[in-house]
Amino acid sequence: MSDHISNVSRRDFLKKTAGGAAATAGTLALPGMARAAERPTRFAMVVDTRRCMGCHACSVTCKTSYEVPLGETRSWVEYVEKGDYPNVRRSFLPRLCNQCDEPGCVSVCPTGATYQRTDGIVAVDDAICIGCKYCMQACPYGMRFINPTSGSAEKCDFCLTRVANGLVPSCVNTCQGRARIFGDLNDPNSEVSRVLATNAVTVLRPEMGTKPMVFYINADHVDERDAGRTHTHVQVITHRRQQTRV
Repeated sequence: MSDHISNVSRRDFLKKTAGGAAATAGTLALPGMARAAERPTRFAMVVDTRRCMGCHACSVTCKTSYEVPLGETRSWVEYVEKGDYPNVRRSFLPRLCNQCDEPGCVSVCPTGATYQRTDGIVAVDDAICIGCKYCMQACPYGMRFINPTSGSAEKCDFCLTRVANGLVPSCVNTCQGRARIFGDLNDPNSEVSRVLATNAVTVLRPEMGTKPMVFYINADHVDERDAGRTHTHVQVITHRRQQTRV
């Protein structure tokens, strides 16, 4: 009888010990789990204009990767020229969807075709897009267009397919000057977080309240009233003549 009591007591003891160990292990794991829950992935990009050469490699790889129709673009580089000859200066301002934290394009979409993912990327489901152009009107950066083939809205989405496979967007991969840095803003050890922590940055049209997630280092924003213009509204400078696209 005493042996039975002893065995039961030992069994109960082991159960309680195991339960206590599990509780202890669970307690130790919670802080890390809480941090992960508090810091979901948030993709962002930094463009260091000091490194941009205006080579348009980013624009070319973007157009070829997504078969962007002639006359449209998901990513492009604006040339900013100032001064009077011979005291002139040219700088470059790469432009793309700003993947805003408060995207106006999402709230105006009547079908939900434009939506924001949990990682912050704003994407378009062309299967349910009706091409109403509401999102184009809501975007203060002029970074959307209607694809004439599909009839749906299109824009940069940080190369979702590449990101899903652990790769950086095509424009980042192609940039010869390493002017583009991409990564998880909520990871303090990511390159994009380190760059933001050590450099002064600006965003396009902050007064619009969209909270852009594309940041610029040493950017010449020209006149912010014109920050919403697209590549079809800027001057094209060639060695022969100067013309204005319409």
